[in-house]
Amino acid sequence: MTPGHLSRRSLLGLLGGGAAAVGVGGVGGAAVARATETGDDDSGTVAFHGEHQAGITTPAQDRLHFAAFDVTTTSRDELVAMLKEWTAAAEAMCAGRDVGEGGTAGGPAQAPPSDTGEAFGLPAAKLTITVGFGPSLFTDAHGKDRFGIAAQRPAALADLPAFPGDALDPERSGGDLCVQACADDPQVAVHAIRNLARIARGKANVRWSQLGFGRTSTTSTSQSTPRNLMGFKDGTNNLKLEDAGALAKSVWVAPGDGPDWMAGGSYLVARRIRMLIEPWDSTPLAEQERVIGRTKGTGAPIGREKEFDALDLEATGPDGSPLVDEKAHVRLAHPSTNGGAELLRRGYSFTDGTDGLGRLDAGLFFLAYQRDPRAQFVRIQTSLAGRHGDALNEYIQHNGSGLFACPPGVRPGGWWGEGLFATT
Repeated sequence: MTPGHLSRRSLLGLLGGGAAAVGVGGVGGAAVARATETGDDDSGTVAFHGEHQAGITTPAQDRLHFAAFDVTTTSRDELVAMLKEWTAAAEAMCAGRDVGEGGTAGGPAQAPPSDTGEAFGLPAAKLTITVGFGPSLFTDAHGKDRFGIAAQRPAALADLPAFPGDALDPERSGGDLCVQACADDPQVAVHAIRNLARIARGKANVRWSQLGFGRTSTTSTSQSTPRNLMGFKDGTNNLKLEDAGALAKSVWVAPGDGPDWMAGGSYLVARRIRMLIEPWDSTPLAEQERVIGRTKGTGAPIGREKEFDALDLEATGPDGSPLVDEKAHVRLAHPSTNGGAELLRRGYSFTDGTDGLGRLDAGLFFLAYQRDPRAQFVRIQTSLAGRHGDALNEYIQHNGSGLFACPPGVRPGGWWGEGLFATT
């Protein structure tokens, strides 16, 4: 047994003379305690293996580090080897263990440690690591099949259209690969991305990344609805992991939806949405509530009393006008406005300091999982986008975007992308 195979907490105990810790958590490989697929256990770990990747329907943690990568190698073998190494490292980190045999401090003194070390001594903090493949991994800008997998590109992984009002920054958009690391400790999430980026060196580079805090939706009925940076409850009617029927309908790719390797997976749309905080903060409460379509205090739909009261889009006031404004965000985003389309949202707030004019660079890093982006995100965003759409557009701006196919979960002994690369 090597130090790298010990949990970080157990290793501390061992180094400090607490030999009993070895019997509690100091076990290697598959012997590390596992949680159920849909939840977490008392040790603060979330199961890495399963039918679906963790980090999609599992209860949303408090912190996010998201990164998109450009693959720089032209070798299929090197890419496959990197994905295998990523998988092994992710399995260890999600179990609260160091990366590699030597870990933080157990390797040879003449070589860099196999783990960067900043999470040494920290618990797993419910870390989940979720991987996706972007359209550009399959073909380059000239249509060239980069790694012999072009024929396996799902039709649902079609490039997103340009939406009215988009102000996308190429340096915050796209990517061949994405990694979403979520944890209840920001240092654990950062540690995960940092180690995967280190492993990728020479094969892939980080193209862009985003730190997030304060989840902006619930993915479980066990969680209360959080507030976004506009001060409103966000994600009240989000899909929940307890509703298996809704997830099967709207989140998980089913056999026959496309290539077999995506069955059990999901498609991720990531959008960096900057909030124009200063104008919003100068807007009267009544106007803010008109724009959103909910009250700011309770989160109830306009005209109703409680947060989870059903939205009544037909209700009118004494003057005959709709209680929920025709351009209100909740109306235009509602499934009844979009042919029943729903998304599993898993976004986070972000603050990246201020811009050159002293304005807060902050907003929502929108993450949404779905079965087919063409019928879901594109349908809904088409309703919302542009100056003639969502009233909220006066206060927000989409400046980053990405689309990724997230394969199904990894079986013990398997690796991310195994199904994709095994078919070609």
